[in-house]
Amino acid sequence: MANKEMTIIESVNERNRKHADLQITAYRRLKVSIARTPAEVEEAQRLRYKVFAEEMGAQVSGNSGLDIDGFDQFCDHLLVRDSDTQQVIGTYRILSPEKANEAGGYYAAGEFDLSRLAHLFDRTVEVGRACVHQNYRSGGTITMLWAGLAKYMQIHNYEYMIGCGSISMSDGGHTAASLYKKLQDDYLAPLEYRVFPHNPLLVHALRSDMQVVCPPLIKGYLRLGAYICGEPAWDPYFNTADMLVMLPLSRINPRYAAHFLK
Repeated sequence: MANKEMTIIESVNERNRKHADLQITAYRRLKVSIARTPAEVEEAQRLRYKVFAEEMGAQVSGNSGLDIDGFDQFCDHLLVRDSDTQQVIGTYRILSPEKANEAGGYYAAGEFDLSRLAHLFDRTVEVGRACVHQNYRSGGTITMLWAGLAKYMQIHNYEYMIGCGSISMSDGGHTAASLYKKLQDDYLAPLEYRVFPHNPLLVHALRSDMQVVCPPLIKGYLRLGAYICGEPAWDPYFNTADMLVMLPLSRINPRYAAHFLK
């Protein structure tokens, strides 16, 4: 047991060393960092529970007000904190290529066939479980999350980011189908980057002519230069339609690159 504990401590210390220089200029009173202790990871999990379980009604794993799953132990957890109150008000979960191998693959592989992206995996990070406290859902908080993610990718020389962008299924999927129809002409990835849902949303059986508003996170990804990699998958646990989004760092809109990639 002592050897196992020492291995865990050494692993944590190595992560802390790598991320010691992940310092992002604060936006007003917000600051971003990587969780360095189990207590800080729990702060992220508590916020996730509040947003996903209490607000969205998702069937999350874990108890005691924490959203926990098997990928958490392999991930780095990006935190945005209010420096006045020290409260964690935004978080991203980041799975590196090395840790994805240890975890048995990317989280998105549970929703999509990622075969066409496999040759990029050694340069790809996956982000997920993105959420922001309801009192801080402004552009500034999301900007801090993205700035932290961009810095993380620079530190480790990663070239691609993938992640699931979620759309509520509260109306049975019509909004999700309409949004996919609206976005596919301008943002669908080239054929070589397409993925295929294991549990597809039946887009062709749903309305696709509704006037819809793109969720802020997906809208932000697309503004940065991201692709949508194919049709949505239905996630019954979160009751969302998920589109896999892929952002090659080389495609970041120059307008944003100057801000995020300093």
